[in-house]
Amino acid sequence: MPPVGPEDVTGEWLSTVFDTEVELTGQQRIGDGLVGMNLRLSLQSDDPSVPNSVVVKLPSPDATSRATGIALRNYERESKFYNEVASTVDIRVPRCHHSEWTESTGDFVIVLEDLAPAEQGDQITGCSADIARTAVLELARLHGPRWGDPTLDAVDWLNRRTGPDDTAMLVAIWNMVFDNFVGTYGKHLSADQRTQLDSFSPKLGAWTEGREGPFTVTHGDYRLDNLMFATPAGGAPITAVDWQTPGHGPGLADVSYFLGAGPLPAERARLERGLLAEYTALLRGDYGVEIDDGWAWQEYRREAFGGVVMAVVASQIVGGTERSEAMFAAMATRHLQHAIDLDTESLI
Repeated sequence: MPPVGPEDVTGEWLSTVFDTEVELTGQQRIGDGLVGMNLRLSLQSDDPSVPNSVVVKLPSPDATSRATGIALRNYERESKFYNEVASTVDIRVPRCHHSEWTESTGDFVIVLEDLAPAEQGDQITGCSADIARTAVLELARLHGPRWGDPTLDAVDWLNRRTGPDDTAMLVAIWNMVFDNFVGTYGKHLSADQRTQLDSFSPKLGAWTEGREGPFTVTHGDYRLDNLMFATPAGGAPITAVDWQTPGHGPGLADVSYFLGAGPLPAERARLERGLLAEYTALLRGDYGVEIDDGWAWQEYRREAFGGVVMAVVASQIVGGTERSEAMFAAMATRHLQHAIDLDTESLI
């Protein structure tokens, strides 16, 4: 059995991971960990191949969040992403030292490169134009290598929303949590945003079923809190983390999701057409993807509701914190405004 809590992560277990004697000299919880728990470990070993520190991902200690992670296959997907897919795409991800998922319990453990001194983005405060550009162009390096790849059809654990059963399940979950979402977050919405939310609600199924290919590997939750950025002290320019919702779907969904709530709305409106053009140019130039800019813009507009769905559903099925409410409020208001600004509903 893999470790499932901080007390299970020991020097003895780490020695089996690195196949050499390792001493655990420090342990610190990092990040919010709404669905999982992240620990930074300080290590000591006579073997120079063992890093001084690593980050370990474990199931959430919150019962609701842990049940969500298991039921939605988040733990399984993240473990399998590192083992089976990460090496086939070009996006920068943490080096994975060990990844293990246990089918009988649903628990998992992943040992990753410590990305410090890089720092996590902040979904609440938003990002600059430069950060937005870096993040969008990095998505081309995720989507390009496997754009339209038919072998992805056989990867059964990738998240999909392409069949009637998937649609029915999503609609059922939405209807189950909608009133609670409005009860908590309605006070954050403008009148226009609330009207848009109510208008979209009965059209969720039609919106989901209208998604079309070509499909590729997607992140599924590509937002500032799941991205690490370089600081003056060092670190890679950008690294994508939290691969709990990797999917097989439209690449423009990731782009629209990021831009919908990453930059603040006025900045997003100023940037989005230009950044989308740079994204498609990189797909064509580096990966030979045949993509029409007009089609890409329409798909980008249509996917603006993806962030609304995430904000409504995710906010109700994970354990809450003071920061999580502020984060989901920022996401809900920005994604709804995105859909309003782009007249997304007209495309359903």
